[in-house]
Amino acid sequence: MNKFNLLLVFVLSFLIFSCGSNNGKKKSDFSIQIPNNKSEFSINEELQASVVNSKNRSIDSVSFYFGDQYLKSSKDGTNLQLDLKDVLLGNQTLKAIVYSEDKTDTLTKNIKVLNSEPPVVYTYQIINSYPHDMTSYTQGLEFHDGILYESAGQYGKSKLRKLELESGEVLQEIELDDQYFAEGLTILDNKIYQLTWQEGEGLIYDLESFEKTGSFGYNQSKEGWGLCNNGQKIFKSDGTEKIWILDPETLAEKSFIQPTHHKSISTKLNELEWVNGKIYANTYQKDGVAIINPENGAIEGIINFSGLRDKVTQHDKLDVLNGIAYNSETDKLYVTGKNWDKIFEVKIVKK
Repeated sequence: MNKFNLLLVFVLSFLIFSCGSNNGKKKSDFSIQIPNNKSEFSINEELQASVVNSKNRSIDSVSFYFGDQYLKSSKDGTNLQLDLKDVLLGNQTLKAIVYSEDKTDTLTKNIKVLNSEPPVVYTYQIINSYPHDMTSYTQGLEFHDGILYESAGQYGKSKLRKLELESGEVLQEIELDDQYFAEGLTILDNKIYQLTWQEGEGLIYDLESFEKTGSFGYNQSKEGWGLCNNGQKIFKSDGTEKIWILDPETLAEKSFIQPTHHKSISTKLNELEWVNGKIYANTYQKDGVAIINPENGAIEGIINFSGLRDKVTQHDKLDVLNGIAYNSETDKLYVTGKNWDKIFEVKIVKK
C-alpha cells in the first residue's frame, strides 16, 4: 500500500469515528441559561436556571448537579430553582446532564457564591506574654494536653519542637533534613502531622517518642501551608483559595472549602487553628486572622492584630504574624510570629 492510500485510509477512519461519537467537542444543541446571565450570587439568594433546547430535540430527562452534589432529575424537566443557603461558597459549577435521542450532553456554568453578611470585625487585648525563641521562624503552633508544639521553617533550619509555654524551654526537638522547609502542624490520635512547603510531602511523628514514623503526599495541591483538625478531620491550606479536607486515614485531599466573605474569595490563608467549632486562619503577610465556618467556607469574622508586632524586640530578621494556638483546656488563645521573642495570650474583643 502506497503512502497516498495509507493517508486516505487514515482520513476516512478519522471521519467515521468523529461522525459516530459525541465526545463533547461538538457544539451542543443545549445550553444552561440563567436570568440576566448572572454569575455572582449571595448565599441568601435563589439560583434559577433552565436548559435551552435550541433545536427542539426530544428530551428524555435532565439531571442537575451543583459541584459534585446531585440536585434532581426529571423527565422533560429543564428548570431549576436552588436555594443557596446550604451550598458551599466560592467558585462553583452548575452542571446539567441532558439525555436526548440516545445521546448525552453535559452542560456547565461557572458561578460565584458569596456570603450575605460582611465579617464581624474584632480587635484584641493582651492578657499575658511569654518568652519565645527569636530564631524560630514559626510556621505552626498547637497545644496538646497543655503542652505547646511548634513547627519552625526555612531550609537548613526547620524543626519540630515541644515547648513549655511559661519558660519557653525546648523540651524536645527534631531537626529536619536540609531539603525540607517546614510549615504547619497538627496533632490527632497520638500522631503529629507536619507539612513541608514545596516538597509535596507531609511528615508523620509518634507523639510520645517524637520519632518520625511515616509521610504522606499532597495529591492535588502543590504546596503545604497550614494544618488543623477538629478531632475527626484534618484541614490543610496551600496558599490558594482552597482549604482542603483530608481523609484522616490516608491523608488524601478529599474535598475543600473556599474561605469567602461578602465581596470576594480569600487566598494566602496560612497557619490554621481549630477554635470552638471554627477555623482561625491568618493571612500571609497580613495582620488579620479570619474566622471561618468549616461547613461552607463563610468568613464570619476578622481579628485585626495590627500593632502586635511592635510589642516584640525589633531586629533585622523580624517577620510577620504567624502562629495561632488555642488551649481548649483553659479556653485561652495565643499568637506569635516569625522570629518574634514573645508569645502573647490574647482576648478577642468585638470592635
